[in-house]
Amino acid sequence: MASKPPAPEVGAALSACIITLNEADRIADCIRSLSCCDEILVVDSHSTDRTREIAASLGARVIERDWPGYRSQKQFAVEAAQHDWVLIIDADERVSAPLREQISQWRAHGFGHYAGFSCNRATEYFGRFLRHGNAYPDRGVRLFDRRRGGLRGYEIHESIGVAGPVRHLSGDLEHFSYRSFSDQQQRLQRYARLMAEAMHAAGRKARYGQLLFNPGWRFFRGYVLRLGCLDGWRGLVHAWMEAQYVREKYLRLFLLRRGWPD
Repeated sequence: MASKPPAPEVGAALSACIITLNEADRIADCIRSLSCCDEILVVDSHSTDRTREIAASLGARVIERDWPGYRSQKQFAVEAAQHDWVLIIDADERVSAPLREQISQWRAHGFGHYAGFSCNRATEYFGRFLRHGNAYPDRGVRLFDRRRGGLRGYEIHESIGVAGPVRHLSGDLEHFSYRSFSDQQQRLQRYARLMAEAMHAAGRKARYGQLLFNPGWRFFRGYVLRLGCLDGWRGLVHAWMEAQYVREKYLRLFLLRRGWPD
């Protein structure tokens, strides 16, 4: 059962921040799941489909902006939001009904003394949500007070850091990440390249041990130690693809350090 917030103090306004590029097929479902928010802000990187028009028709405030990177674009959205409390969500994500109820309860009570709230993210994979392995619970802060936090880390695989206590919310953030297997392959290859470039720029090196053992460890950790095997063949495919991503990331970093860019 969801825990109840403390006695009423004062309500807090909430902005949802979404960054987009060609998400016409997914943006509507994302926005419709955000009824717990006072404002929905979409920062779009020159989509060539109807992403901006669909978002605007559903009441979102839309800003068109050049693409600087995942972290920088999300931080821009946080700073451009009308309210200090912000919810970071991607266009391929949905706030589930239980999570929406929790957010609404805490929002009505001013979010208490917390600087941020974390939640679990459930990834839909070939028609079913993964519940084990490295894919779940995938906990992270998504709802926070921008006066006490913001985006951290590399431009890709960024995170949210806050100065103050964080409470975990029940209910999942639902993630519809891949349109197809080919889409997953292309995305992971792009993420591996971007991550290798970011690590290279930060002075990181890829050692032989990382090339040889890190992919296998990622697979073993997700499929065996974190029980990805309980997700059936989907868990096997997901763990294998994760291992492939790790292998390509470190291989690209290894080559970049030796002067061989993509």
